[in-house]
Amino acid sequence: MSLRVRLLLITAALLLAGLGLVGTVVSDRVEHYQVDRLDSQLRSLTELISSLPVSGPRDAATTAPRPELLDPALDLVGAPYLVYLDANGTVAEGVLSSRMSAATLPPGDGLRTVPTDGSGVFLHAADDSGRWRAVARRTTGWNGTVIAAAPMNTADDTLAQLRTTSLISGGVLLVILTAVGWLALGRGLRPLRRIDQTAAAIAAGDLTRRVPGLAPPGTEIGDLAASLNTMLGQLERAFADRAASEARMRTFVSDVSHELRTPLFVIKGSTDLHRMGALAGPADVDDAMRRIEREATRLTALTEDLLLLAELDDAPEGQLDRAPMDLRTLATDARHDLHALDPARPVELTGPGGIGPPGPAPVDADEARLRQVVTNLVGNAVAHTPAGTGVRIGVGTADGRAVLEVADRGPGLTAEQAGRVFDRFYRTDRSRTRAGGANAGLGLAIALSLARAHGGDLELETSPGAGACFRLALPLLDPARA
Repeated sequence: MSLRVRLLLITAALLLAGLGLVGTVVSDRVEHYQVDRLDSQLRSLTELISSLPVSGPRDAATTAPRPELLDPALDLVGAPYLVYLDANGTVAEGVLSSRMSAATLPPGDGLRTVPTDGSGVFLHAADDSGRWRAVARRTTGWNGTVIAAAPMNTADDTLAQLRTTSLISGGVLLVILTAVGWLALGRGLRPLRRIDQTAAAIAAGDLTRRVPGLAPPGTEIGDLAASLNTMLGQLERAFADRAASEARMRTFVSDVSHELRTPLFVIKGSTDLHRMGALAGPADVDDAMRRIEREATRLTALTEDLLLLAELDDAPEGQLDRAPMDLRTLATDARHDLHALDPARPVELTGPGGIGPPGPAPVDADEARLRQVVTNLVGNAVAHTPAGTGVRIGVGTADGRAVLEVADRGPGLTAEQAGRVFDRFYRTDRSRTRAGGANAGLGLAIALSLARAHGGDLELETSPGAGACFRLALPLLDPARA
């Protein structure tokens, strides 16, 4: 069954139980009230008659009763039947309203069972036509018992009518409230149906769907819709990230395959030539061995770079041997490296952003790994700018971080190139000749991973024709530890 039907059945069952309980309690209280009222009347009558100074029942009763006077009198006292029992429990005299039939009276055996303490009891009519309520008292003038009894027909009819009315009104009320509840539940559960439709659309592949604002914030439906929208946003981002990761993985595998295939083909080709006897002289053999050595060196460098990247992805902090140091040492060494690579290239050593002289930049870092980062930046500046292009090396403190910059005045990079320059195996110029494992497209990716392993970052500022500035930014060394 649907939630709507189940809620309606539960509500209807609770309503039915409530109506039944209320009807039972009301009927019981009405019956108790009528019985108590009747007992009070009969008790008062028996107390009055039992205390009369008479010597027998005939003295207390009229010898020739007149119905036109007796019936209103009995109706007034609320006891249509008065009866006297002698000491043996035999009916000695009785007074009965003319409107009552003698066949409907309680039998004598039943009258003798009525206690004489004034408490009321129920008696059944001789013809089983109904019930009677009777109260008995011992008389004071003679040795006997006076009993006042009244039929329960009127009270029973009232209770039956009350129960019938309660049943009919309860049934009508149950039908009306059930219909109203069906409509109210349908309206109340409408937001859940909208949520179900949204979930079905998302399951069908539409990850952009969101649950509409079905209720104000702070309500159950409103909070549920907000939570679902947050979850759906996270799912959409997760799927997008997974798709992007799969695309990067396919590109990575393709690039690795390409990078490994070229040196392996050179090595295999050289060995095939040697096996077929195509290398006739020692010079040919030496040349083939040099090619094999060069490609083997390239494979070794590529493998080590890939292994380092994998280790940095898995446990970056575990690859570092930290110690207090100053980035000015790396900046000075970088200037010497640039002079060694291109003596004609002007090199300027400044503070961050080219403002002022170099400043202190204390950090807690692995010097060998940072030197690998700076060496890569210097190599990029030499490889991707014309000979003689000026380079600026900036070092110091900026924005609460230790900074080392390598800025060139070369052709710069486009926005598309700058967005991908840190991707693995990405090269701005794929036609550039690679030697000794260089320019495989892993240098900047390794540099970025090392910078982030230190808790810092590697940033790039560039534009076409304005050169490129790579900025290594690291957390400053704790003054207490310094």
